[in-house]
Amino acid sequence: MTDTANAIRATEEKPAFAAGSVNLASPRLGAAIVEVSDDFFGPAARMLNDAPAIFYPDRYDEQGKWMDGWESRRRRQGGHDHCIVKLGAKGVLAGFEVNTRFFTGNHPPFVSIEGALVDDLPDENTVWTEIVAKADLLPDTPNLFPVNDDQPYNVLRLNIFPDGGVARFRVWGTPVCEWKHPDADGHYELSAIINAGRVVGYSDAHYGDPWIILTPGRGLNMGDGWETRRRRGPGNDWIVIALGAAGHPGKIEIDTAHFKGNYPDRCSIQASHVEGGTDADIVAASETWPLLMDEQRLQMDHIHVFDSGAFEDLGPITHIRLNIFPDGGISRVRVFGTLAQED
Repeated sequence: MTDTANAIRATEEKPAFAAGSVNLASPRLGAAIVEVSDDFFGPAARMLNDAPAIFYPDRYDEQGKWMDGWESRRRRQGGHDHCIVKLGAKGVLAGFEVNTRFFTGNHPPFVSIEGALVDDLPDENTVWTEIVAKADLLPDTPNLFPVNDDQPYNVLRLNIFPDGGVARFRVWGTPVCEWKHPDADGHYELSAIINAGRVVGYSDAHYGDPWIILTPGRGLNMGDGWETRRRRGPGNDWIVIALGAAGHPGKIEIDTAHFKGNYPDRCSIQASHVEGGTDADIVAASETWPLLMDEQRLQMDHIHVFDSGAFEDLGPITHIRLNIFPDGGISRVRVFGTLAQED
């Protein structure tokens, strides 16, 4: 029997303070490790993996026991270990999760977190701001740290005292977009997470994580997208997306990458300009929004591009409701357009 057969997968729940936030330390958004003091037992990049940590009771490598996370060697000369993370987007933080799942006799007893806002990468002149003062870190625990700070950051320094292992590091926050780089047509990707787009609600997400459809790049496999269960009754599935700013849509892409026997047969898009209201209010109202785009046929494993000729003129919009008929999987959704604030 292989160690895979004995694998133990952790579970994760989004903390209450992170409602409406995204994980700015997700590699899907481009987050990366840019410096680490020591990662002898486990590379720091593992700590950012989107999937919950996994434990193989009998797995070892050349360094010793294989652990799914960042783990430094035992420090003998004083001091402490640290890791610097470049976030996938500049953002205002809601809080952190420093998860020590499966680290029991090798977890760090203390942690602190600092942040900075830099143009490129931090250096010896970077001014760091303490966000989480040195605090206790418990073994085999999510270890949650809510934050009340309206300053944006794009790099973080995670300090562990004196050494040890962290399974996952989640940085919950709201991206701050400065709308600096339009394409040749003057369009911005209004729906992108890194431009503060977000998923407001959906009918079902049995097989996938809805937020993934707003991330950069094409899907890596069929699990890299939003997929609903097979619909056995009447109706259709849907997802509501808030744009990062009000805009005039000029092009929309619906990508069904890797979805072949389970892509939606058709799609339509409703849209509206919304001011205020809770997410629940917005979802309820979305049923009656006017059509931006009537039903269109979809294909398997294909990037569908719809330009403004397929759209009704609704003026500037802040939200879309993508309807899929009757069910299925979508890899990415991208709404490109001009900003209403530039009218």
